[in-house]
Amino acid sequence: MKYLLIYAFYFTSLIGSVFQKQFDIAGNNKLEIQKALNLVPEKQFKGMAYLIQHMPEEDLKNLSSDFLLNNCSLAYNAWYQSAWYSEISEELFFNYILPYANLNEKREEWRKEFNEMCLPIIKNAKTISDAVVLLNQNIFEEVGVIYSTDRPKADQAPFESIKAGMASCTGLSILLIDACRSIGIPARFVGTPLWYNNSGNHSWVEIWDDGWHYTGAAEPVGDKLDEIWFAEHASKATPGDMKYGIFAVTWENKELYFPMDWLPEVKTYSSIDVTHNYKKGFKPEALIPIRVRFLNTAGKRDATDIKVKNKNTIIFEGITKDETSDSNDHLTIMLGKGEVFIFETRYGEKQFIVEEETLLDLGF
Repeated sequence: MKYLLIYAFYFTSLIGSVFQKQFDIAGNNKLEIQKALNLVPEKQFKGMAYLIQHMPEEDLKNLSSDFLLNNCSLAYNAWYQSAWYSEISEELFFNYILPYANLNEKREEWRKEFNEMCLPIIKNAKTISDAVVLLNQNIFEEVGVIYSTDRPKADQAPFESIKAGMASCTGLSILLIDACRSIGIPARFVGTPLWYNNSGNHSWVEIWDDGWHYTGAAEPVGDKLDEIWFAEHASKATPGDMKYGIFAVTWENKELYFPMDWLPEVKTYSSIDVTHNYKKGFKPEALIPIRVRFLNTAGKRDATDIKVKNKNTIIFEGITKDETSDSNDHLTIMLGKGEVFIFETRYGEKQFIVEEETLLDLGF
């Protein structure tokens, strides 16, 4: 007993010296942070220590020991019990599975419920990538969440999106990332403050499967990752530019912050510039992208059949996107500069001369 007491005193003193900065920031919540460190199982201590060392100041001041201990326990269990446990390093676990949040969204306890919901969805998956594709194809219908810019706010936590029944790309990405993390898949939030053509911003998801791969939340393209509607947009992003670059959130403290479009003045959350990853292997088209949308009498986007003619020859047929697609996701047609084309819908025709990249509104 004597030696146990001596060890406990030494361990407590060691914690105090290493985490003094965090305790000072926690202020009145210091006892909760200390309790989380003192009560966490030995095999989970490194994870809890890493989590606390890199926690945002507001979380140090407000999160309870119960919240932190529960999050840590469920995260480790998901990692250990996953079929891909041996493929995921401790560093990946610390930064992209263990964190209870992505950015500034409300702190919620989503792990247990998401784990129970997601495991049946991925039961036939042979790889991490297979599992993510299945999740993206099924989880949003499972929880009843659709894409909509009418959502209550951009930075919704998962249960806020589920309650609202809708989310924009930010909330959808947070939900998919947390679903991935709940079953031991490293996942991170990625986005750009503004596309190269100033048409808007976007957020999406990257997951680890022997390298980072990407997908749009609630907007999968086929049965593979790394196939996205905004590939051409992303290929023209500017490395190192906090306005036109592409950034991935990480729990590790970095000098680079993640630029949040919904809170541009906040520079709290760390990120990595991943712009170059979206330029690799992309061959720019010699043609000019013409993005097409069809607006109804209420000014909303509608899905309608469209034909494009060149000298009375039909060269393209497709369907425009409606309000269930991202606000920057338009039917895109690559056309030759200086040529004249006829855009035909069931409501009539419109002649258009291609001069530069354009968002063409149809509606009669």
